[in-house]
Amino acid sequence: MSEGIIKAANLTKSFGETNAVDHLNLDIQKGELYGLVGPDGAGKTTTMRLLAAIMDATSGDASVAGHSILSEGELIKEKIGYMSQRFGLYEDLTVMENIIFYADIYEVPGKERAARTERLLGFSNLTPFKDRLAGKLSGGMKQKLGLACALIHTPQVLFLDEPTNGVDPVSRRDFWKILYGLLKEGVTIMVSTAYLDEAERCTRIGLMHKGRILIEDVPKNVRNSLHQPMIEVWSDDARSSVDLVKNLGGVTSVSLYGDRLHIMVEKKVPAAEIIANLKRLGIDVKDYRDILPSLEDVFISMVEK
Repeated sequence: MSEGIIKAANLTKSFGETNAVDHLNLDIQKGELYGLVGPDGAGKTTTMRLLAAIMDATSGDASVAGHSILSEGELIKEKIGYMSQRFGLYEDLTVMENIIFYADIYEVPGKERAARTERLLGFSNLTPFKDRLAGKLSGGMKQKLGLACALIHTPQVLFLDEPTNGVDPVSRRDFWKILYGLLKEGVTIMVSTAYLDEAERCTRIGLMHKGRILIEDVPKNVRNSLHQPMIEVWSDDARSSVDLVKNLGGVTSVSLYGDRLHIMVEKKVPAAEIIANLKRLGIDVKDYRDILPSLEDVFISMVEK
């Protein structure tokens, strides 16, 4: 295996006839913020559980921080922080008591605890709430407390499974600020998300579907990977006209965004010709413009293919 701090070779996990993770290959370097992006059921959580050595692989291998998931799972757990979708906070304990509890689990030396705890409380802006019961915290605060608990033993690698799912936009933004701070300190972060706007914040992403990585690169390169022009069309008929537009000559894919259609067209077909055909079909076109494909456009196009 290469020098990547997270490495997978043909990693596979099967449940009966279904491959939740299907011959997955990864090579993530130290200091990356890698985004595993895809909808529910894509295999993101299973991948993270395999890499965190809390689930056995069906076949293949992977290493994290230089240790094999097949034979050195306990060594891996000492070097990683893992925050699941339902992180195990104890709601009848205070913020401070939760952090102390996880410090006990990770056997953090007593002489280091006070400084680490104070730093994590400040880092996550939880100092004013250290005596509040975890059950009384907002969703965003619970996520930040979960992150503080996962960091108490200063891990080299941090696995975050959809950490901002169901969290309000302001708390999501604050959470990502904390992640950027960790990157500056050299922590390698792997985060799974179904939010494609969050994927844009990662240094590199892998679009995942049915246990496989469809494409992997920096977000800008993924957006530019289709090599086909796209137009955005505003119309009150957007929702009802998707199927009609899909069947137009020169159109390769269509995505719906509220009152807008993202229409990918063949290179040799002028946008004006597409618009004229939309109007011919009786679709009310208010305006249109040329755009670059979004990550969602890329994902939808690849899945359809």
